[in-house]
Amino acid sequence: MNFGAVSAIYRAEMARFFRTLLQSFISPVISTSLYFVVFGSAIGGRIQEVEGIPYAAFIVPGLVMLSVMTQATSNASFAIYFPKFIGTMYEYLSAPISFFEVTLGFVGAAATKALFIGLVILATATLFVDLTILHPVSMLAFLILTCISFSLLGFIIGIWAKNFEQLQLIPLLVITPLVFLGGSFYSISMLPPAWQVVTRFNPVVYLISGFRWSFFGQADVPIGVSLLAISGFTALCLGIIWLIFRTGWRIRS
Repeated sequence: MNFGAVSAIYRAEMARFFRTLLQSFISPVISTSLYFVVFGSAIGGRIQEVEGIPYAAFIVPGLVMLSVMTQATSNASFAIYFPKFIGTMYEYLSAPISFFEVTLGFVGAAATKALFIGLVILATATLFVDLTILHPVSMLAFLILTCISFSLLGFIIGIWAKNFEQLQLIPLLVITPLVFLGGSFYSISMLPPAWQVVTRFNPVVYLISGFRWSFFGQADVPIGVSLLAISGFTALCLGIIWLIFRTGWRIRS
């Protein structure tokens, strides 16, 4: 393992993040505040509780997951796309480092950024609702796993993208709708039986359900299934990245 190379990539990406620290944190905080105003106050005034949990508190895990997934994907995709765009990708390919070390540097930095933002959003949420986390260790574990898995997905998107428009295509048209339809602001048990079956094909359901369980001890799907789903998704992304570097798809053209 070339720790020097991994550290260099990681520190370069984190330095870029800290140069725009204010913008990186202000946008999620404002968005979270608006979600609480719209969903917590307006809708929460009509829906007092969901499964015995105050609605304003119930949506907190969904809000955190929404921001973490989109931020992790966007950060990782831009981080690997930009070297392709300016032509410095060949320096990584010619350097004596493996695909795993390149991935570890970029994905590690993207996951760290998303984790910071997730914790900031969680802290912002406590200003609006009284929040008790029943399983803090599990909560942190789910948060880190989600940051890593969606950073890996973003890494794949960054390699796949041929322009900046494609870079935003998957996060805007796929990930965000899946999060909204994955039980972020409601329990899937509130849906008709047929739609509950359809919803279970949404992989985001398992991530949000497991994360919500760490807060309230309640979940739409068994916690073991949630862990299996996120582990399988992470392994799948790693396999795809290994195949990309092995074949040179979209990075050696």
